[in-house]
Amino acid sequence: MKIISTSDWHIGNLFHGNDRLPEHKHFLGWMLEQLSQHRPDALLVAGDVFDNGNPSAAAQAAYYEFLADATHMCPDMQIIITAGNHDSASRIEAPRPLLSRHKVEIRGTVHRIWKDGKWIYDYDDLIKPVDNADGERIVVIAVPYLRSDVIHNSNYSQGVTGFLRDLTLRARELYPEHKLLMMTHMYAKGADIAPKDASEKIVIGGQEEVNMEGWLDHPDYMTCGHIHKRQRVWKTDWARYTGSILPMSFAETEYTHGVDLITTDDQGMFEVEQLVYVPQHKLRTLPETDEKLTEKQLKKLIDKELRDRGEDGKLTDSFDYVVLKVKLDKVDNDLIKELEGIVNSKDAVLCKIQKIVPELQISTIVGNKNLTSIDDILDRDPLDTLQEAFAIKHKAEMNERQVTMLKELVSSIRNEEKE
Repeated sequence: MKIISTSDWHIGNLFHGNDRLPEHKHFLGWMLEQLSQHRPDALLVAGDVFDNGNPSAAAQAAYYEFLADATHMCPDMQIIITAGNHDSASRIEAPRPLLSRHKVEIRGTVHRIWKDGKWIYDYDDLIKPVDNADGERIVVIAVPYLRSDVIHNSNYSQGVTGFLRDLTLRARELYPEHKLLMMTHMYAKGADIAPKDASEKIVIGGQEEVNMEGWLDHPDYMTCGHIHKRQRVWKTDWARYTGSILPMSFAETEYTHGVDLITTDDQGMFEVEQLVYVPQHKLRTLPETDEKLTEKQLKKLIDKELRDRGEDGKLTDSFDYVVLKVKLDKVDNDLIKELEGIVNSKDAVLCKIQKIVPELQISTIVGNKNLTSIDDILDRDPLDTLQEAFAIKHKAEMNERQVTMLKELVSSIRNEEKE
């Protein structure tokens, strides 16, 4: 058996305000080339097909055009798509009756059926056998992102693992002689995510973190979506994240992108190879370190590192996305505009200018008093709090005029409270 697994397409994504639909079309064209070359028995897409629950008409058109081309090119290939946390479960599943006639199975949500006087999960709906021309079979367990309306357990991790284990037991009951391949979309405990600017949108406090340890009767292989870095699921040798097909933030510039080619050998063991995809546009940070450059050095670096535009003065199909880091004692608006103009004259799109200024010692602004209780906070002079907040936000102290205005404002408020 031969399977291509992928996830986290995020069609419709805006990257720092830039429409990435041409990039997604570039990837989908590459994806069709892989299908033509490898002729897999199945294509699995494990969630986050779209970047939001209400994708544009153009984003949906690109998605359906790909499905039309893929099913025409490989009419015997089974396609299975599940919803991720970014997808609308009902929207992505709406065309299911039509698409299933063309060997495209969509699972957006977990359905319930009435049995023996109660509502139970329809596990069988999530279990799909896939056969090839040689009579070989694997069983795919297609699990969409499990939302709170499915997981009623107060502990989300326990609720998810309980659901997945019960579902796996049901699949083994139905198909005891065949290998099981599960596709999921979740945040597994220990996953390696970008330390800053993580676009996976992990829930604060790890409330949706799923612990995969101690699962002995697990599927033979699991392919996961949600985490954008390709990696094994923590402490397993049978589960892997395929990773996103495009970098979703500048924190992900070192990630490799692509899809997984999964094959089974004569003993039914799963072998995995990444088919590497090179995104259309590079993400560049200039300079790469936090070194301090003069204005002249910074302008020279931009000119050296970024290509010129095409002869017509327009961006080429391989322009760079750029973050410019400016580390100067004082950064004025005139310099910022000048730097913007230089970058925008190159074959590049400027995403942001990051101003790096020396970190302030807040204690030198408001004193060294430690706040150890609510009373300390209530007794604190509001001028100190406001000055500290200003310094944190603007990376600079208030000037004398601003301090004077602030004192007058606080004094005015206090006088009104006395009246």
